[in-house]
Amino acid sequence: MRSGHDKPDWRRKSLRAESSIFVSKKYSGAHLPWYTIYPTIQEFSSEVGAHTYEQWLRSLEADDAVSLYLHIPFCRSMCWYCGFPTSITRLDTLIINYLAGLREEIRVVAEQTPQALPVRDVHFGGGSPTIMPPADFLSLMELLRGCFALENAANIAIEVDPRTFTIDMAEALEKAGVNRASVGVQSFDPIVQKAINRVQSEAQVMTAVENLRLHGVGRINLDLMFGLPYQTVQSCRQSALLAIAMRPDRLAVFAYSHVPSYRKNQRLIDRSALPDLAARAEQASVMADTLVAAGYLQIGLDHFALPHDELALAHRTGRLRRNSLGYSAETRQTVIGFGASAIGRCREGYVQNELTQSFYNRPIASGHLATSRGYRLTIEDRVRAAIIEQLMCYLEADVPAICTAHGFDPIHLRSSAKQLDILAEDGIVDVDDGLIRVRQECRFALRGVAAAFDAFLGRPSL
Repeated sequence: MRSGHDKPDWRRKSLRAESSIFVSKKYSGAHLPWYTIYPTIQEFSSEVGAHTYEQWLRSLEADDAVSLYLHIPFCRSMCWYCGFPTSITRLDTLIINYLAGLREEIRVVAEQTPQALPVRDVHFGGGSPTIMPPADFLSLMELLRGCFALENAANIAIEVDPRTFTIDMAEALEKAGVNRASVGVQSFDPIVQKAINRVQSEAQVMTAVENLRLHGVGRINLDLMFGLPYQTVQSCRQSALLAIAMRPDRLAVFAYSHVPSYRKNQRLIDRSALPDLAARAEQASVMADTLVAAGYLQIGLDHFALPHDELALAHRTGRLRRNSLGYSAETRQTVIGFGASAIGRCREGYVQNELTQSFYNRPIASGHLATSRGYRLTIEDRVRAAIIEQLMCYLEADVPAICTAHGFDPIHLRSSAKQLDILAEDGIVDVDDGLIRVRQECRFALRGVAAAFDAFLGRPSL
């Protein structure tokens, strides 16, 4: 697809697909990246290690505002659907020992940065970070405030498991200034809960939400899922309605990805109980319709927010971003990750810590960074990342404008233009003079559209 000048021909395409089921089967995205970052971690290598990361940290300006992510990889029990690296423990000793290493890493990183960098948001993820002893959480927050300049209006967010959330922890969150929480629900259907080994009552979730609000954590997100074993359209609608009754500011509705070859715990799920692609598409649709009817705005691939929420405001004003933490209302390009397997980003590229806790602790104990691999961004990477991010945030991207902003010749995107032809012929996108728009009814195929700009997808591993 070329013009006489050998440039991509961004002609308008708008043929409809024969049926939504056809589209669902072809663009289900079951094995596609989630594109929270680009390039994805499969492209990371040990060529970018601790020494490189140290140089990147030292090059930060003293007034560069950053985001902090702290990974707490512990849970009390294993959820069979989970795709994240976690450790199951009933002992606080293991958690406390890990936190000692985490605190040392914070000190080591802070020593590499100019002065105390300003911080506008902090995110505790996992795992279940709220299972750590409340006193240790307060100590951790005190250290962060001592090593970095947390702004008065900083967003401090934490992920919450309602099954283990206590009043003591709620009080600690209030003392620490936490103002946003994401509560894991997935489904309110007891049959589904049993099938994924995550049994929790509606009352438990409501109690957690109420305790958060009573202790000053007023901005609440609930996580839901579709595509789980034994889930039906009706149970998905009912879970959405029960979540709406708690009136969270936003909800995330994730698609379950069944990859038992990668995650051993998923082998405990009965594959025959999983809904097929057509049922998954219907489940996603009914949950979206239910939330939108209740006043939530659909944002990006899988988020819903009330009009007053900062995510909705960012979407309206063009400030919405997507990074390793998911969707964000902020625009900082530097994310410093702490903890085993944590991912960070600097201007120059991405870094990731040692994956396992034992390997993570070794360099930290010697006063060194725990970085094990990373990726140095090229101009082409930045262009493709910008296009993918715009698509994932707004379901559209002006390719020529993005290329111009980066001084990049769009001729290098010829293969992407060819793939867009196919997407357009299938009725997924409209392309008009380089402006790509994903049709609203096809937003579940968004990852498939983003994949058209992934230069690494399908390339044999070295």
